[in-house]
Amino acid sequence: MKHIGLTCLCIVVVWSVPAQADEINTGYFGNVAIEGYDTVAYFTEKRAVKGSEKIQSEWLGATWQFASEENRRLFDASPLDYAPQYGGLCSEGVAYHEMTVNIEPEVWQIIDGKLYLSAGASFEDLAANRPKAEANWPEVHAELQK
Repeated sequence: MKHIGLTCLCIVVVWSVPAQADEINTGYFGNVAIEGYDTVAYFTEKRAVKGSEKIQSEWLGATWQFASEENRRLFDASPLDYAPQYGGLCSEGVAYHEMTVNIEPEVWQIIDGKLYLSAGASFEDLAANRPKAEANWPEVHAELQK
């Protein structure tokens, strides 16, 4: 690869955990995980819920927003239980060796107690592509670390 495109450069710069990584995707601009959606609510309310700028935590260099103090407390006690897989990158993208940073917080799925996000794939695609994403994650993660 002779040159790194702007997209990849932005991913490395702003991308800041989990199949687990050690950084969180915050998109191209800003430093807020999951575009401000409450990661705990995916588990407790079984739906995508926008967090509040007034209820936040810092973890792995990213700001996490929550809809309630209780959700923030749960996250702070055990962030790895609630953090999205592949550092918040699109699960389908990881399945195809891509680093898709822009996700759609409304397209998600919990599989085996883990949160998976997507840039727009269907729920069926998330489940079907998970084995490929799991296999590809070490290579994609290593690429992010360069």
